Amino acid sequence: MKDIFDKYSREASKEVTRSYSTSFYAGVNRLGENIRDDIHAIYGFVRFADEIVDSFHEFPKEELLFEFEADTKKAIQRGISLNPILNSFQHTVNKYNIDLALIDQFLDSMKMDLSPVEYQQENYDSYILGSAEVVGLMCLKVFVEGNEDLYLELKPYSMKLGSAFQKINFLRDLNQDYHELGRSYFPNVDIENMSIADKLLIEKEIEEEFKEALVGIKKLPKSSRAGVFISYKYYLSLLDKIKRKTTQELLDSRIRVPDSTKFMIFIKSMARIKLNRL
Repeated sequence: MKDIFDKYSREASKEVTRSYSTSFYAGVNRLGENIRDDIHAIYGFVRFADEIVDSFHEFPKEELLFEFEADTKKAIQRGISLNPILNSFQHTVNKYNIDLALIDQFLDSMKMDLSPVEYQQENYDSYILGSAEVVGLMCLKVFVEGNEDLYLELKPYSMKLGSAFQKINFLRDLNQDYHELGRSYFPNVDIENMSIADKLLIEKEIEEEFKEALVGIKKLPKSSRAGVFISYKYYLSLLDKIKRKTTQELLDSRIRVPDSTKFMIFIKSMARIKLNRL
């Protein structure tokens, strides 16, 4: 009967992905069938932690996050959890021997979101490492399917991609982060008076990280290359849209890529992958 519970757990994680991010869900669907459930498991874990600090304002968020952390560690140690999301996550962690330090770094970054933080370069880099780069490394463990040499080779590229994705998220979510959550991530930048030079510098950093990340994407196994490339192209499209906006426009509303554009990105990306023209 545990097989039924494990299947339910996998389906729960999959539903979290589908409900929270249609774009990411589309990318996961282009991964090899043997690794899709594991990426859904990682996403479900990350999303629930993020929800605690971003959404549960009427509840004791700090208490909930520390309970979630303790439950996560128990789940990994025991090899089971009655929380379906943690049950599927622990299975993936134990299956691929994902370093527990990556999980600790991620949760440390989530704790930074519990209260206002004045970001300087050092803790900004630390936040991006924990909130995005290590998540990419968890996924990379799955993508390489146990090939440790390939993992070590692709590790720096994966971290660059995670960093680029997170910085785009910061720009995309500027309105909500600043006005609703009281957060300002970019170091030494006055969000309400962000200059053109400030914005251009951030965009330049992202473009450089994208260039480096693409080198690694091309080296991924076939089972993961298409899904990651589609996500890369989606975020590249989002960056292009952000570049056309002023800082005030970013502060006024959340930037989105229309579904019709997402569909064309998917079609064109699949064509390039088929022709091996990444």
